[in-house]
Amino acid sequence: MKCDPGGYETELSLVYNQFKSSVELFTQQASFNFTSVVNGGVGGDVTVAKDLGDRAMFLAHVTPFYPAKLGGYPSELVEFLRSSARVLPSALRVTVTQALILLLNRKIIAIKETLGLFMELQVLSDKTLKILAFTHVIHSIRRMNQKHKNETENRALQSILFSMLQQEDENKAMRALVTVCDLHRRKVWFDDRAANAICRACFHPSSRIMIAALSFLLDYEKIEQEGDSDESDDEEEAVHQSHVVVSKEAIYKANNTGTTSSKKKKKAKLQRVIRSMKKQQRISSDRDSNSNYYSPLSSLKDPQGFAEKLFSRLQTCSERFEIKMMILKVVARTVGLHRLVLLNFYPFLQKYAQPHQRDITNLLAAAVQACHDMVPPDAVEPLFKQIVNQFVHDKSRTESIAVGLNVVREICLRIPLLMTEDLLQDLVQYKKSHEKAVSSAARSLISLFREICPSLLIKKDRGRPTDPKKKPKAFGEVTIPSDVPGADLLRDDDGNDDVSDASDDDDHSIGTLGEEDANSEDDMSTHDGGSEMNSDGDEDDTLMGSDEDEVSEDEDEDDSGSGSDEDDVKSIDGMSIDSHGSDKVRGQKRKFVDFDDQIDSASQSLRALKRLAGAKSEYDDTSGAKVENEDTSDVTDGILSNEDFRRIKELKAKKDAKLALANHGILKKASDPKSEPFRVPSSDQLSLKRVDGYTLEANIRKKMTKEERKALIKAGREDSVKYQSKAAVKQKKTGGLSNKQKEHKKAMPIAAKRSKIERSKRQKKIKQRGADKQFRGRKAWK
Repeated sequence: MKCDPGGYETELSLVYNQFKSSVELFTQQASFNFTSVVNGGVGGDVTVAKDLGDRAMFLAHVTPFYPAKLGGYPSELVEFLRSSARVLPSALRVTVTQALILLLNRKIIAIKETLGLFMELQVLSDKTLKILAFTHVIHSIRRMNQKHKNETENRALQSILFSMLQQEDENKAMRALVTVCDLHRRKVWFDDRAANAICRACFHPSSRIMIAALSFLLDYEKIEQEGDSDESDDEEEAVHQSHVVVSKEAIYKANNTGTTSSKKKKKAKLQRVIRSMKKQQRISSDRDSNSNYYSPLSSLKDPQGFAEKLFSRLQTCSERFEIKMMILKVVARTVGLHRLVLLNFYPFLQKYAQPHQRDITNLLAAAVQACHDMVPPDAVEPLFKQIVNQFVHDKSRTESIAVGLNVVREICLRIPLLMTEDLLQDLVQYKKSHEKAVSSAARSLISLFREICPSLLIKKDRGRPTDPKKKPKAFGEVTIPSDVPGADLLRDDDGNDDVSDASDDDDHSIGTLGEEDANSEDDMSTHDGGSEMNSDGDEDDTLMGSDEDEVSEDEDEDDSGSGSDEDDVKSIDGMSIDSHGSDKVRGQKRKFVDFDDQIDSASQSLRALKRLAGAKSEYDDTSGAKVENEDTSDVTDGILSNEDFRRIKELKAKKDAKLALANHGILKKASDPKSEPFRVPSSDQLSLKRVDGYTLEANIRKKMTKEERKALIKAGREDSVKYQSKAAVKQKKTGGLSNKQKEHKKAMPIAAKRSKIERSKRQKKIKQRGADKQFRGRKAWK
């Protein structure tokens, strides 16, 4: 029929009429509420149901070849499933559904006309049919949006599913929610409409729908992290490799100084630094592009109304404790993500802030998440004092003190105005505790306040590299940027690069380290807030500095221009011009006569041209004497070119590289007061950060039960081999003989046997001669 459609029209009409009569019979029994269609009706006969399924599949195959005669066949199939699906046998339902899917795949019928039917088929108590219908809906919508987004079709399909999601029927609403969540997770419907529909499902009358929506909102970030880990690390590193920078001194030490074992340790440390820096750069770039750190909660159209409505449901609901905790986490996440002001939320948390409270760490993590700089400190102060009084005292357990100090640190990181000097002095005393969890938590609190407000600490806790005048912002204070971010780095740039790119072709050793790092899968974080930084710095991070000084001194002696030692230097686009008319590029000085070459090289940068003009006006071309001009002291007017922005990006990467090396102990921090142990994240970064309960329990070693200890001992015994003597092992040996056993059995010629006997006799005589002289002790009579 596919090869010659015109020659089989009679057979087609016969099969089509038989299909119609069978469908009419099944439809009549369904309309009469024939409950025993499967048992006593036509469906009870297996052959009748099988013949109908075969005819349906046959007609679906030949429909494209008979568009005129079978034009109404798809609509008849849809109507048959919609009216009689509940009373049909399971095998017949699946076969007819497969025939309909075949028509949909050949684009004879649109998905918009059958989406409601496939959602209703998922409600039936037929597992095979449910999986088939759900898989078809997901794949068809994905295929529709594979090349480009069809917004018209997507909106029509979304309206069908969203209306079904708001229905009172729990089963239909659940299937619609599962479909929308799966499409959103696969980033097919990754828009605000789908995200808001999922969030609105939290207010569904059915608790099952509410729990499913809350679970999706809470676990979405974990799903994202799992999806990111499946991606190829090589592609990510290829994209971000050009920004990874490390110190030349660290590379030199890792390859040339020390013993073999120490070199291995230094190389391993350097690899960890490279991995951590790549991870931080990837995270920062993803945060800038908003591709990662996405949650459906960030797309809410009315986040304040959503949080208030959900919090009112939390106060009035009578669900079990786990459901209340889920609602609490979603409210806290919304408040922290959008930096909302929900003042009634903190007294509600205060009632449950007790050490004996069930799931207290997750509750405290929600309290931390709900704190941000837009909340008045007076509203959070009662909750803050409750946590300090209930968790941090001498009679409390070690776990409670450690969790309390960690929560205090996280809250003060977001609202530093809550901390007073007396309270901080009391909390800092726990650094002398013999418990590691408590002491590390107290030291992390010290490290935090060294950065945000060192004046609250006593002098010995402040450390050297701190600004004593630094204080946190007052409530409501906003810093308005008056300059381009990073322009201060450009002004302070002196051209001395002691940091090199990891992708530099000249540096073979770090290239090999980068290749080894591309194959490794584990990442290490650059710094932990709970660790105390070592503030001793007695090594400079400059390499080749002395060599550059020697070169400059030698050339100054050979130069016979003037005898002055103090020369005013003006940097011109990465070069330095002194009063002798010499320019220095990366430690090497060269002489130039005119500015033509410099103008050609600086033609791409407006800022470089202005610096060049300022330097030209300062110096006389003939005599080289400096011209007094006070107006050219500031050659920059705030206009930056693309080259300047690239330079700012490089300087930021170098600054992060020094910081990462210092944190990992490879590069010791200099005595410069500007070098910071770690960077305090901004309020936007804190709002995106997710706080989990297990992070508040860092370094806490929980005591194992007797059963856990027994299981650990047994697991250790399983690996060890049962003790046996060597003879028993040899007897059980199933392999070949040893070399000694082979020698004993080896057939030797007579001459070799005689020589072996003579050799053994000579060795015995030699042993006997020296037997008397083997005594090496002290004689008793001497």
